[in-house]
Amino acid sequence: MTTLALIALGVAAVAPLALAAPRSPRWMSQWAAPIVVALALAVAALAASATTPVTGFALAATLVLCVAAATTGGAPLVLAAFRIARRQPDAGSDQRPDAGPLRGGRIIGLLERAAVAASILAGWPEGIAVVLAVKGLARYPELREPHASEQFIIGTFTSVLWAIAVCGTGRALIT
Repeated sequence: MTTLALIALGVAAVAPLALAAPRSPRWMSQWAAPIVVALALAVAALAASATTPVTGFALAATLVLCVAAATTGGAPLVLAAFRIARRQPDAGSDQRPDAGPLRGGRIIGLLERAAVAASILAGWPEGIAVVLAVKGLARYPELREPHASEQFIIGTFTSVLWAIAVCGTGRALIT
């Protein structure tokens, strides 16, 4: 079961990269990637719940795969959350928001998920507060633009919840 959990974590880490290839159809990166990533994490979590704690190479592989899956796997989920949010009508507004006012979000999201995953796996959950505080302070001047705060909250919550879910699966393998 440990091997299955590690393979599923690897799929969660690699699937967004493979399904977002330049030649792949658009629907694959938009909807197939988040579905595959979520299913891979579900398989990893089920397998992790039925195994004994890992040691040695399996422990190192678990840590590396958790950080990789948290970092890359969250990107398609954040984009899917943005697409779902854009489909919801705003109260009193018939306009659809544009792509969003916040720039650099993909790189910031990758770094955010990696930092959250590393702090959880290191047993330092306070690190999540540090990451969110730094991100909030850095983005504060931009949050006054239309739809910026909505994009900030949706992206941050999706990223952090994904990283926590992946690391929870990793912790199930470790302990």
